[in-house]
Amino acid sequence: MAEDDRPEVIRPTDDEARHLSRRLMRLARYGALGVLDPADGMPFVSRVGLATEMDGTPVMLVSRLSQHTGAILADPRCSLLVGEPGKGDPLAHPRLSLVGRAERIDPADPAHAAVRRRYLLRHPKAQLYVDFADFAFFRIVPERASLNGGFGKAYHLTAEDLLLSGEVLAELAAAEAGAVEHMNQDHLDAVRLYAQTLAKARPGPWRLSSLDPAGLDLVDGDRVARLDFDPPLESAGELRPRLVALAKRARAGE
Repeated sequence: MAEDDRPEVIRPTDDEARHLSRRLMRLARYGALGVLDPADGMPFVSRVGLATEMDGTPVMLVSRLSQHTGAILADPRCSLLVGEPGKGDPLAHPRLSLVGRAERIDPADPAHAAVRRRYLLRHPKAQLYVDFADFAFFRIVPERASLNGGFGKAYHLTAEDLLLSGEVLAELAAAEAGAVEHMNQDHLDAVRLYAQTLAKARPGPWRLSSLDPAGLDLVDGDRVARLDFDPPLESAGELRPRLVALAKRARAGE
């Protein structure tokens, strides 16, 4: 078969592909990080714990003693694979390969406190070492990505396809910590309904770990669930009435 006669394997990027890619990043507790070893330039892959910033940028907490940290300090170019296999053929399940650059988040950076809070709500055991001098947060700033959504569902995505934007991000960033704390202290019944009734997660002591304009992230130990807002929030003022409406909907479906 001539090269020009080969079937096109990359589909045009659409909203479904963008939505799936963003969900894969939000739901990932861990990912496979690919770096370039400064000793010989060869690829090196390891597993890292993950959370996300408000716009969806992946963040990781790593030790300076690890080989992958030394590598990204020498050369920030890296890749990240997310998407856990389920039952059956692991290649039949969606996964996202992100290409970008690692960027250290300085403790003096105003973003550091939010990253630290969001990461610890996703990985509470990291509280034991998060403040050690040799540990640091890095964000992986995406430049492009490849989505394999299953057989025959391959897409190329840009950073704009992967990340959220708009003034609502700053508005929600200012309100998120208080909203998450309030829901976890006073409305755990509603949080449980969000997870079990609306997100179709298995029963458990679910808690809210983070929120963003596109939805809620919920955790129960090592389990993560995602509840999307439909439509996404356009302002922080929409958050409370949307949460109330979701709780009513969930109670009606119990």
